[in-house]
Amino acid sequence: SEALLTITQKGLGCVGITDSHGLLTGIITDGDLRRNMTADLLEKTAQDIMTPAPKTIAPDNLAGEALAMMHTHKIQCLFVCEDGKPVGLVRFLDLLDSGVA
Repeated sequence: SEALLTITQKGLGCVGITDSHGLLTGIITDGDLRRNMTADLLEKTAQDIMTPAPKTIAPDNLAGEALAMMHTHKIQCLFVCEDGKPVGLVRFLDLLDSGVA
């Protein structure tokens, strides 16, 4: 339920799931929530719903590389990670708004 609130409040369409060391272990997207829309949704853990080992990009990658990765993997969000820890998020809409896509 915490992930659902975060996605709704921030309006980003996804939320990253980290372990106790701050390493990115999964992602929950709007699509993951829709696929799990059952009566017991609020009783499920983030691990039950998340997509494990999400695609990531490094801070020094170009925006065009992020766009290519999103296209190849048919995804809308990419976490920017340094040493396995999320430091940012790039969304397809961000790339559209900036004129990259």
